[in-house]
Amino acid sequence: MKIRYIALWAVFFGFVACNDEEDFETTEEVEAKPELVTGSADFSTYVSLGNSLTAGFTDNALFVAGQENSIPNLLSTKFALVGGGAFSQPLMNDNIGGLLVGGTQLEGFNPRLVFNGSGPAALADVIGEVAPTTDIILNNPTGPFNNLGVPGAKSFHLLAPGYGNAANLAAMLANPYYVRMTGTTPDARVLELAMAQSPSFFSLWIGNNDVLGHALSGADGTNPMTEQATFDLAINTLVTTLTSAGAKGVIGNIPFVTDIPHFTTVPHNPINPAENGFAAQVPTLNTVYGALNQVYTALGETNRIVVFSDSTNNAVVIKDEALIDISAQITGAFNANPGFPVFVTQLGLPEAAAPLVASLLGTAYGQSRAATENDLLVLPSSNIIGKVNEASFAAFSAANLPPEVAGQFSVEGVTLPLADKWVLTPEEQEEINNVTINFNSTIASAAAAAGLAEVNANQLLQNLANGGVTDGDYILTSKLVTGGAFSLDGVHLTARGYALMANEFMKAIDATYETNFEASGSFFDIGKYPTNYSPTLQ
Repeated sequence: MKIRYIALWAVFFGFVACNDEEDFETTEEVEAKPELVTGSADFSTYVSLGNSLTAGFTDNALFVAGQENSIPNLLSTKFALVGGGAFSQPLMNDNIGGLLVGGTQLEGFNPRLVFNGSGPAALADVIGEVAPTTDIILNNPTGPFNNLGVPGAKSFHLLAPGYGNAANLAAMLANPYYVRMTGTTPDARVLELAMAQSPSFFSLWIGNNDVLGHALSGADGTNPMTEQATFDLAINTLVTTLTSAGAKGVIGNIPFVTDIPHFTTVPHNPINPAENGFAAQVPTLNTVYGALNQVYTALGETNRIVVFSDSTNNAVVIKDEALIDISAQITGAFNANPGFPVFVTQLGLPEAAAPLVASLLGTAYGQSRAATENDLLVLPSSNIIGKVNEASFAAFSAANLPPEVAGQFSVEGVTLPLADKWVLTPEEQEEINNVTINFNSTIASAAAAAGLAEVNANQLLQNLANGGVTDGDYILTSKLVTGGAFSLDGVHLTARGYALMANEFMKAIDATYETNFEASGSFFDIGKYPTNYSPTLQ
């Protein structure tokens, strides 16, 4: 948000108010900035290690423009002013994003997202079919690379042999992005490639994925957080090795995932009764849930009650694995209720179907409740809420329910509780944040023991989420699309956000090594960096 125009108007009115010629005179002089100095740091050979946030990943992809605006590449331009050498990156082949393996699109490594006027959209949906050209088998760049940020890497991956060997891709033991970096030494560890360059200065920002992967999966257990002992060993090994020849450096800590828009954009109550004819369905829905609510009340589980409104936005229904599973009690209560067969006939089914329906309802709603404002829905949930779940539809159809009934009981977040992967409950959020606090303690201890500069990225992202951060003429917040700091995937930063973070890295370096990036006016003007890239950028 530009605020300098306000200052310009103030200057204009100040001139209008002047009456005497001497009013235009000024004795104020612009204070000269001191010359940039290196302090006790040596930037001659700078190497950066980390993950996607180090690589310049943005808008759910890695591409040339994003890499050019990566934190390490930005920092290298400032280091070059005081003796820093060349800085090489494993640049992608285009600004499309996405990866190929021998000419075949690699699943899950897609072209970048773009803004379609209302929200994030696939690049192909805006400009038509696109073809990535970066092939990890056919056209990898030649190193060595100063930017060793590997999208998707966890702390211990930087120590893992074979992590860049294409032969390990099938077993999911290698990372396609790192395959592009290893060249003739496919089994080389990330740390090995860093040390082979004899760095005089390094940056290390790793650990985000050690908790983020778990959070992105809704804490459903498919991508568990790194064990504390493993994380401690990785961080201490990295810091000890990187500083073993006297190199100095800067290390960043881990933000709370609950501060990023991937988890704060989709509201807990996104169902608008005025859309898609939902208001007309409310009486039927309340009839179905009314039967369930009676069971919840009888069991003393009133926190699970669901009631839909035809006039205000409605919360989605979710599965909460922290709740006691009362599937058997629900089924038993329905089977024992003489009025339940009549209820079943109201659904267009014969009375004989009552036991089957009781069993299906018990299974579906044994751990369900309405979402509250304390629940966080992951960003991709916006694409499935209100839609029919095909797997559920198939299961109900296999139980001989008519297609229309099978569909009615398979609507995501309405009649079918959202699965664990779509929601972070308060208990899951607390667990993730506690682990983050412990990991950050490890990072702080390692930094202090080695005399490294430390960037409190956690605090910066908290500030973005709570009122925003002012930098020059701009205010950045954590809001998706409009906040300016976060890219369209809701996880990674924009170029402007990376420039802001680069300034934070320089602040930490100033404080530890007596450099003067800030005092010398060497910080980045974040307004010169975009908040989104044009769909036509190829």
